Amino acid sequence: MSTPIRTGFNDKFLLTAVSTTSEKSAKASAEKHSSDERVVKPYFGSTTHIANDPNVDFVAVAISSLGKSTAETREFAEAARAKGLRTVVGTQGRQSDVLKKVKSLIASGKIGKITSTTVVGLVPRSLRFWGPEVEESKVSITHDPNAGCTMIDVSISATSTIVYPTAKIVGKDGAVIEERPNTVPDHVAFSGMLDSVPGRLSLSWEIDGEEGSIRLTDTAPNSAFTNLLDPKLYVNGELVPVESAGLPGMIAGNWEEFAKGTEGTHATIEDALKVHEVLDAINASIRERREIDL
Repeated sequence: MSTPIRTGFNDKFLLTAVSTTSEKSAKASAEKHSSDERVVKPYFGSTTHIANDPNVDFVAVAISSLGKSTAETREFAEAARAKGLRTVVGTQGRQSDVLKKVKSLIASGKIGKITSTTVVGLVPRSLRFWGPEVEESKVSITHDPNAGCTMIDVSISATSTIVYPTAKIVGKDGAVIEERPNTVPDHVAFSGMLDSVPGRLSLSWEIDGEEGSIRLTDTAPNSAFTNLLDPKLYVNGELVPVESAGLPGMIAGNWEEFAKGTEGTHATIEDALKVHEVLDAINASIRERREIDL
């Protein structure tokens, strides 16, 4: 397992075995997690050993990306579906205290009907994920187009839609004269890359509603990754304090949701497949310079 099960979750989970590629690391990991009351079994080499252990109910796998491609992820999803297996993926950002607060605010109607949302995220050069400087240990992941962890670059693209199907024609006194079909886009989105150096605001996420707005922002170097760090929350311009457990709380929350069975709000392999399909559409739009319907 990639993260130790916290004491507070021992009533739901019990670490019984570990599996690594080498005998040395397997034994070291097993010893670390064993206690006088419980011995963790070490497995190494083929994963069939831990999979066939009758005392192991499910296996957590630590990988950088669940499926390096849509085809591979679909293969995983279909295999799990065929065997009736429940799955959970490390999209622990769903358990962020701040993002859960945002979800509840929207559900309560605090800012009315959502009209648009915009996210601008900056990954600072200092993290060395992508150019101009990249850490050697990250090259095989962030610079391999087939690894599933690259930055998608675009030039200029635009999309439009009609949010309000009809428009009320009103007089100077505000009285409705008639109602007509809305035949022109009332929402247009376009994006592009600036020639200048990007700004230093790591995250700016705006959610606009008919009655207000929500803004998530932060200047911490890794705050663009909301699955790692809780940003600051503003509602209608006012800072809303949120007690946050941070990354450990997100990870623990993910496992807690999994333990709830079908009622859990964790992400699954099916969700991961949807993300891959969206990324495929983005890449197709970049290559073919056209709008992709999902």
